[in-house]
Amino acid sequence: MSSRYPAAWLDELRSRSDIVQIISGYVALNKKGRKYWGLCPFHGEKTPSFSVDGEHQLYYCFGCKAGGNVFHFYMEMEHCTFSEAVTQLAERAHMTLPELERDEDYERRRTQRERLLAANKEAARYYHETLFTPAGAASLAYLRRRGLSDGVIRKFGLGASPDEWSVLSDRLMEKGFTLDELTLAGLTVRKKSETGKDRYFDMFRSRAMFPIIDAYGNVLAFGGRTLEKREPKYLNTADTPVFNKRKGVFAANLLRQQRHLDRVILVEGYMDVVSLTQFGVEGVCATLGTALTAEQARLLKRFAPQVYLGYDGDSAGQHAILRGLEILEQENVPARVLDFPDGLDPDEFIRRDGAEGFRNLPAISPAAYRLRRLKEQFDLSAQDGRLAYARSASEIVSAVDPLERDVLLSQLSLETGFSRETLTEQMKLSVRKDAVRTSETVARPRTSVRTVTGEAVSDDIKAQELLLSLFASGKIPKDMIEEKDFDDDELKSLYRELAAGASPASLPDLAPDDASRSRYTRLLLMPASGSTDEMISMANDCLVRIRRTKLENRYEELSQEISSAAGERLSALLQEAREISDKLKKLK
Repeated sequence: MSSRYPAAWLDELRSRSDIVQIISGYVALNKKGRKYWGLCPFHGEKTPSFSVDGEHQLYYCFGCKAGGNVFHFYMEMEHCTFSEAVTQLAERAHMTLPELERDEDYERRRTQRERLLAANKEAARYYHETLFTPAGAASLAYLRRRGLSDGVIRKFGLGASPDEWSVLSDRLMEKGFTLDELTLAGLTVRKKSETGKDRYFDMFRSRAMFPIIDAYGNVLAFGGRTLEKREPKYLNTADTPVFNKRKGVFAANLLRQQRHLDRVILVEGYMDVVSLTQFGVEGVCATLGTALTAEQARLLKRFAPQVYLGYDGDSAGQHAILRGLEILEQENVPARVLDFPDGLDPDEFIRRDGAEGFRNLPAISPAAYRLRRLKEQFDLSAQDGRLAYARSASEIVSAVDPLERDVLLSQLSLETGFSRETLTEQMKLSVRKDAVRTSETVARPRTSVRTVTGEAVSDDIKAQELLLSLFASGKIPKDMIEEKDFDDDELKSLYRELAAGASPASLPDLAPDDASRSRYTRLLLMPASGSTDEMISMANDCLVRIRRTKLENRYEELSQEISSAAGERLSALLQEAREISDKLKKLK
């Protein structure tokens, strides 16, 4: 991102664009200790979780996980590109823009991205214009049958791909785009003929078109709905250099415009989003032809404090809800499930019952929903069925807070005929079993896992993360830590940059995506501990844990090798094992 500008000049601009002063223009900040706190401008909240580190020139929200330096904050608030943010901040700081450095690889990637986005934008414009011509009559008739107004059609930029083989490809090549670029963007399919010549045709033909637009207004890809009885019903752009279906959602651009949402409603289909929006429902989006992913959950957390799952009422939709709840819980996103009656999907329901009916839909808790699905698996008219249901249900009920537990126990007692006291005893048994399973899991050898903000991580990775945070503070001796103390590639990279003299505020610019930038920022914030002695002591504790774990893992490997070794190899392994044993004794 920043490679177009000299690094030293960018460092000076960051230091002269005081992040506390800049953010104070948008957020009311109060100083507590070393940091400033306020209500996050990126998601609705009542208790401040948005932190600004004036010493390291970074911001981070412990609620939605948004983070970065002054450039990223300005980009988010002003909806501008990195170059625009740099230019505007430089004007505020009365700094002259430098001569841009040539970085051929960066320029190639930037140019490719800009070209692909430009091709997608031209395609979206063509599809939208075509919708209101004879070539798009079938698509327009389909959208009108679904009850869509011209206003909502324009709001989403809906369009039509004509029933012709290469009309879009030919049009875009006339505008200067190459066949390679159109193929790379997923707009064109290219094949070799038997004679070795290139044959090409449009990816989307005879379909109603839904452009997929990111939060910054870039057209990334398309979804196309067939107008005939053929499969696939929906055809989506495959992953490209500008589009990854796991990382975005349909209507992200509208979510960004709707500030301070109290919840995001996640649905399955494009038409569900469009239809609900037409009826005045805000905060609606859809996954992009995949089940909910962790990346999407983290993205949604930036727009609202909780997510309502509004999936279809059929069996596939109900199964997807269970998986969606698991993903949201893993990412610490509070969730609810919208209860659509009669097996309807959101579009069908709101067209039948209207906006008022939608507002009155029950939004049930994950535990209540899981109990409902669980109940379907048992015959409650039989004693064995009630017993099995009560045992399984007790595990679900035991995991919720006391108030909801009280409600669910009453419901469970009515359904099974067992008293609340008996069910409470069964629930205690479930808790003990879960504790045993947890202890068995903890007893197993710990393994290093890659972590991003919000994910569960091993104790060793936590120790490495804390060690990096302490190193970034600049208050522990540089020669105390070595690169080999880090297993995680991101942590190694951050350590190398810091050891080479990079400022913490510059490192979020190196993050490959939002998730990594969030993690970088969290790790680079100034640790809460005050004194240098305390920080050195904490760093030493981390190093002891990290190095002991490495030695224990190597000792385990040696034990397995020794069992089958012989001769000189056995002697060497035994010698190494003794050396590791001595080192472990010293560490303990």
